[in-house]
Amino acid sequence: MSDSRKLVVTTVPFGAFDPTPQDLLRDAGIEFVINPLGRKLQLNEVADIIHVAEIVIAGTEPITAAVMNACPDLKAICRVGIGLDGVDLTAARERNIKISYTPEAPSPAVAELTIGLMIDMLRKVTKADRDIRAGTWFRKAGRRLSECTVGIIGCGRIGARVARHISGGFPEAKVVANDLFENPDLDGLVTWASKETIYRECDIISLHTPLNAETKYLVSKRELAMFKDNAILINTARGGIVNEADLAEALQQGLLQAAAIDTFEEEPYSGQLKNLDNTVLTCHLGSMTQDCRAQMEIEATQEAIRFSAGKEFLSPVPESEFTMAQQKSV
Repeated sequence: MSDSRKLVVTTVPFGAFDPTPQDLLRDAGIEFVINPLGRKLQLNEVADIIHVAEIVIAGTEPITAAVMNACPDLKAICRVGIGLDGVDLTAARERNIKISYTPEAPSPAVAELTIGLMIDMLRKVTKADRDIRAGTWFRKAGRRLSECTVGIIGCGRIGARVARHISGGFPEAKVVANDLFENPDLDGLVTWASKETIYRECDIISLHTPLNAETKYLVSKRELAMFKDNAILINTARGGIVNEADLAEALQQGLLQAAAIDTFEEEPYSGQLKNLDNTVLTCHLGSMTQDCRAQMEIEATQEAIRFSAGKEFLSPVPESEFTMAQQKSV
């Protein structure tokens, strides 16, 4: 690739914690351009950045059918991370654009952040920090994770890790789980139940589903009305799984105690949840540990190099994802 614009890195940061991804590209003789805006691209910016690219090492920015139409040279998208909701899979298949992803690398970091947010919310750590900075010294009694019933909706790579962390570190806690397919590896660690049972009975509800047509606004006004008034909602999965306006209203009405949200429908987030004292909001930090971020970038880069050499991806998006996307577009 003599034209550096033929490979564009849209995800940022890239190579900040480990220079290996950039070194790999240079060693392969591939010139590249990194997202010059230094932030997540908005829909109206994507095509301008990647318009002559053949390969994109992509973040979570939307790569829609319209974007693909504006980028006729695009042949491969190597996703840094696991979420595929930003890519129109059906449009990519129709245009013979190949897609890879890195499903394993972010899982440890997201699972650990989830546990951290649970403890933060139960012990009111962030609330205490805010109070002290405002001049108030008052110790609030919290709850221990070991005393709670934790509901996990979605028991894939990350949800299963969360269940194992709780079982190993907080064995007195009860874990109730829901997934399309019950994972036999978790038998004995979790009790399988319906989502409605989790909403009604759990002290903590933690979301770990992908974002697709079936999970869009999975937690909205109807579901929030089922929550216990001392329940805590954790979302480290994807923005759009929770209806943020409904959540803000429910928190104001006392339908649940608190929420910790790491992913938002629109990022950067500027909605109503910012104005509430019973929320902890983080800026899509789930996978942002130095080791996991570096591994994600390395794996995506290796896929880009394979593709540029005419080889098959080692971690292509599963056919089931394309099938689901096609069914939902009909």
